[in-house]
Amino acid sequence: MTAVTLYPAIDLKDGACVRLVQGDMARATVFSDDPAAQARAFEAAGFTALHMVDLNGAFEGRPVNGAAVDAVIASCGLDVQLGGGIRDLATIEAWLARGVARVVLGTVALRKPALVAEACRAFPGQVAVGIDARGGHVAVEGWAEVSQVSALDLARSYEDSGVAAIIHTDIDRDGGMRGMNVAATAALADALTTPVIAAGGVTSIDDLAAVKQAAPSGIVGVISGRALYDGRIDPAEALALLAA
Repeated sequence: MTAVTLYPAIDLKDGACVRLVQGDMARATVFSDDPAAQARAFEAAGFTALHMVDLNGAFEGRPVNGAAVDAVIASCGLDVQLGGGIRDLATIEAWLARGVARVVLGTVALRKPALVAEACRAFPGQVAVGIDARGGHVAVEGWAEVSQVSALDLARSYEDSGVAAIIHTDIDRDGGMRGMNVAATAALADALTTPVIAAGGVTSIDDLAAVKQAAPSGIVGVISGRALYDGRIDPAEALALLAA
C-alpha cells in the first residue's frame, strides 16, 4: 500500500500553539507557548514534516506570527509547510527564502487564481492549495466567509497549474474530536490527479487507518493536531501504520 505522510500541526495564535474548534478564534485551547520546543518534540518523536498555520495572519491577510515560524525553522530539521495570510508573490518568495519548504495558499486560491499559477511557475513543487470546506463549499478569510464555490470545482481548476498538493480540510470536523470525514476527502482525491492531504477531525488511530485504506484514491498525507497534543494518538504507532 501507499505510504502516507503524517503532518503534526502547529497553529499559531499570538505566538502560541493552539487548536481551534471549527476555526473559531474565540474557542482556542493553548497547548504550548513555545512553538520551537513543540517542533523539536515532534521531530524527536520521529516526524519528518510539519504543518503550520498563522491563524492571526489568516484573518488579517498578512503574516503576523513570523517570529514564531522563524524560531521553528531555526530549531528543527522538519520540512515546514505554512499557510495563513499569504496573499501575494512577494510574501511567498520571502517565506521560501526564510526556509519554509512549501507555502499553502487558501484565500488567494479562490480570489486570485492567476497568482497561484504564477507562484507555481516561479517555485515548482513548493506551492500547495488549501481548500477548507464547510458543507462542501470553500471557506476563506480564516474560515470567516463561506463562498458558493464547491471544493471539487476549485480543486479541479488547479489540475494543470503545477500545484504540489491540495490540502482538504473539513471545517465541520476540525478540532471537534468527532472523527474524520475520510469519504469526502477520498472522493475529492479520486476525482483529481493532484495529490491530496487530508485534514480536519483526526481523533484516533482508527481515523488514520481509514486514511491509509483510502490512500489509493490519491491521499498522500494527513494532518493531525489536537489528538497528538492530548495523547489520543501515539506518534510511534501512527507513523508505523502510515509508513507501512
